[in-house]
Amino acid sequence: MEELKRRIESRTARIGVVGLGYVGLPLAVEFAKAGFHVVGLDTDNARVACVGRGENYIGDVQDEELRSLAVSGRLRATDDWNAVAELDVLILCVPTPFNRNKEPDLSFVRGAVEEIASRLRQGHLVVLESTTYPGTTEEVLLPLLEARGLRVGKDFALAYSPERVDPGNRTYQIANTPKVVGGVTPRCTAAAVALYASIVVKVVQVSSPRVAEMAKLLENIFRNVNIALVNELTMLADRMGIDIWEVIEAAATKPFGFMSFHPGPGVGGHCLPVDPVYLAWKAKEHDFYTNFITLAAEVNANMPYFVAQKVVRALARHGIPIRDARVLILGVAFKRDVADVRNSSALKLVELLTGEGPALSYSDPFVPEIEVSGVRYRSVPLTPETLGAHHCVVIHTDHSVFDYELILRHAPLIVDTRNALRNFSASRDRIIRL
Repeated sequence: MEELKRRIESRTARIGVVGLGYVGLPLAVEFAKAGFHVVGLDTDNARVACVGRGENYIGDVQDEELRSLAVSGRLRATDDWNAVAELDVLILCVPTPFNRNKEPDLSFVRGAVEEIASRLRQGHLVVLESTTYPGTTEEVLLPLLEARGLRVGKDFALAYSPERVDPGNRTYQIANTPKVVGGVTPRCTAAAVALYASIVVKVVQVSSPRVAEMAKLLENIFRNVNIALVNELTMLADRMGIDIWEVIEAAATKPFGFMSFHPGPGVGGHCLPVDPVYLAWKAKEHDFYTNFITLAAEVNANMPYFVAQKVVRALARHGIPIRDARVLILGVAFKRDVADVRNSSALKLVELLTGEGPALSYSDPFVPEIEVSGVRYRSVPLTPETLGAHHCVVIHTDHSVFDYELILRHAPLIVDTRNALRNFSASRDRIIRL
């Protein structure tokens, strides 16, 4: 382990990042920028080819940085697991979805670890970054890695350090976001702390992988629960004829004891919809039921239904039956200014509205195409003609590149799920907010 730490501190350790998606590619770039030689491992040949050509496909990575690192040889990519033999560090940034029964799907993690385990050697450091339930590192990874006789803390190091990537965030990125690290043994923790200290402003050392795994879930479930609270109040305020946005603005004037969260059409991305599922599943093993957390997830999952009904009611008030309507959805990414549609509530909204019978279109400059229930939709240009041709426009994702003055000028009816038009004056009969 001391030799590994020496190689990390001298930047001579070779870093492998498994999974070159929204988490893995920015991490690989950051290590390469710090002077390490980095190899990205991915089963997606298109991603491997893009990295090889220095072509960027992730919004949080700078095009020129990736191109420069690829040309210099500091960063390369491969789909050949035999590259593990030449690496000192393996960082897993692979998907951890749930299946249709709302159970954790660790198949990507297991598959990657099995490949690493068959090539594991003395001096390796393996770190899991993927969001998961407490116990995964020690209960799933450790037995696989020790199966061939090497021992953790003696022959190799194993740790968990949760990713804290916020796609599209221009203020907090990898380098200036503190990193939580928990190793299986103190020597494992020391090696992982040395690794991340080379690229981030602060490393927060915790006593075990379980603490680090639970910390990640707490961060995201905290947001999920508070969003659910304001979403539930939004549905109540709707029935009571109260503007929830005005309520939030009034409450936010209290200088203590209150933190603003905003309603929306649902939560999306990899973490917020997934984390409650992972924790609830693991909790049952301990005869514990996360009723509060599960209920919050259900509230957020129901928001697309609420939005769909708002659209139906808004059209009806204007004398347009939903089955005869033309509806345009603005933004299908799960959050502003990203191209990520994973678990986006827009996909459920499209499914629900399509079932009501209207002609449906969408416009999203970041997402050229989506598929919902086997039907492919292509983004349409946002023009006066497009807006005027639809009976109702639904602002689902408030991308900063949208021309809201244009939308307000030409859309006959707007359902604004993000309060994107808060700074514009217009008839409340034309603008329906959550």
